Amino acid sequence: MPNRYVVIGAGAIGGAIGGRLHQAGRPVVLVARGEHLDVLRRDGLRLRTPDEDVRLDVPAVGGPEELELTPDDVLVFATKTQQVEAALRTWADVDVHADGRIVGSAGALLPVFTALNGVAAESMALRWFARVVGVCVWLPSVHLTAGEVIIRGGPTSGMLHLGSIPAGREQELVATVAADLEAGRFDAPRPADVMPWKYRKLISNLANGLQALVGAGGGTEQLAAAVEGEAREVLDAAGIEVTPDAEEAAARKAAFTMHHVPGVPDDVGGSTWQSLTRGTGNVETDYLNGEIARIAHGLGRQAPLNARLASLVRQASVRGQQPGAVTAAQVAEALGL
Repeated sequence: MPNRYVVIGAGAIGGAIGGRLHQAGRPVVLVARGEHLDVLRRDGLRLRTPDEDVRLDVPAVGGPEELELTPDDVLVFATKTQQVEAALRTWADVDVHADGRIVGSAGALLPVFTALNGVAAESMALRWFARVVGVCVWLPSVHLTAGEVIIRGGPTSGMLHLGSIPAGREQELVATVAADLEAGRFDAPRPADVMPWKYRKLISNLANGLQALVGAGGGTEQLAAAVEGEAREVLDAAGIEVTPDAEEAAARKAAFTMHHVPGVPDDVGGSTWQSLTRGTGNVETDYLNGEIARIAHGLGRQAPLNARLASLVRQASVRGQQPGAVTAAQVAEALGL
């Protein structure tokens, strides 16, 4: 039997991955909640891309109580990082069935793919799951409307580096999943170690909070450079390997570029911008800028720019603040720049 992909968190990333795998003929189940789940069940997943606007009849459930897991299932966690610990805990002790009997738990038997930003999810997953594969996500997608996901990349939809944690394990599984993702129009490289790629992506995500506060195109380039520079000093001091900029840029350029999606403004922002826009009340910057602060504190150092930016975005989320409510100059003053 082919793998069935259970995508936990069917938002911008999970919906895009699940939708593309479904189009490629792979068995998929989307796990969602609230109005998004209601629309998925009633109307299917609306997938909008530069050259498509389709409805996909992908099965959708609200949780593990609605599924019978089997040894052929692959769990893809695509929540935000601040939500993944609760999701991992929810799924870890779910029974896995084969030949009419329970053969073990999901945590003991099933592989987990962590398709989300930051570098914390992999170590979290290992607390509950024995088989963990990290995913470095470069996937320009948008989820602002219930039941709808927008993919803005082409000719592939995005780039998903895959690698087991620790490195070197699950090679046959990783190759199989990579082939399925490639059939679903993703670039899916398999580096010897995925974590340097994830740390390089972390650096790119440090400006997410600035975009969320000031809005897309808000003139935060100098602030982003300062925040990134501080992070690179911290990662270097910690001896953490980061994929070189030139290698990362070349891989991304070869995989996809951004394209206009009909009916979608080109200034739609990234994941943190989308969280503030939707008013979710929580953001992932504690695991982006906050990750840099955590590493610095573990070294007996400070990372004041990243720590303060994480705080600013956290407070904005709690207040229900929308992107563009403050200027770049106001953020610079708050950061002490």
